[in-house]
Amino acid sequence: MKFTVLMSLYNKENPIFLDECFISIWTDQIVKPAEIVLVLDGPIGTELAACIEQWKIKIGKILRVVALPQNIGLGKALNEGLKHCSNEWIFRMDTDDICKPDRFEKQIAFIQENPNVVLLGGQILEFDKVPNDSQVLKSVPLNHLEIKEFAKSRCPFNHMTVAYKKSVIEKLGGYQHHLFMEDYNLWLRVIGHGYQVANLPDVILYARVGNGMHARRKGFEYIKSEKQLLDLKKQLKLQSPVRANILFLIRSAFRLLPSGILGKVYNNFLRKKVH
Repeated sequence: MKFTVLMSLYNKENPIFLDECFISIWTDQIVKPAEIVLVLDGPIGTELAACIEQWKIKIGKILRVVALPQNIGLGKALNEGLKHCSNEWIFRMDTDDICKPDRFEKQIAFIQENPNVVLLGGQILEFDKVPNDSQVLKSVPLNHLEIKEFAKSRCPFNHMTVAYKKSVIEKLGGYQHHLFMEDYNLWLRVIGHGYQVANLPDVILYARVGNGMHARRKGFEYIKSEKQLLDLKKQLKLQSPVRANILFLIRSAFRLLPSGILGKVYNNFLRKKVH
């Protein structure tokens, strides 16, 4: 099965992380992609450009670079990238994360055995510096009904693990502007329109989080985004208005917590330690 890996890159990325990402999706990967579409979301520095050039030399036409003249944000950049993807199945990836060598092999096997599924993700281990030292599992539900229920309160997919059908995503209007939550927005629309979705039980990717990323997800801009999420759930009729409003108040309250407390909530209640 031919597939495309879609990524978006902007100038604050570390070239070392980008190189490690490429190694994981090409050099170390059991089943290699037919195409890698890399969107440059605005100008990038010379070090990132040099890293990309090295990979162009290594894999040639497999790597397609789409350079945007200015930074337009992740959602719009991915929409632009979708236009350049030649294959029906698209596998998402962040440029600082690391795939396990059997990621694509496992997802392709599931897709071929379950042709009704249009969106498939998996489990991740979060790490700060060294992937092999990962001790935090971010798990998501497996089957369609569990995912649909989970989606009412939390994002049901690890966005950097998903594979989806290009035709379905385009039919639903692609990524829409939704500050900090473009992926969650898209998954809700896929589920709300009745498409079948699933997650693998396997850990298929190491996700780089570092520098207290979760603790910084706070403030009134995030609350505005939560309100947009509330409106979308009501529009799609995924949740009763009363329950949706209550959940909005709870999620918004967390966005006002001090960073230290918010970080502890993420680490102690929304993640699982792996020993």
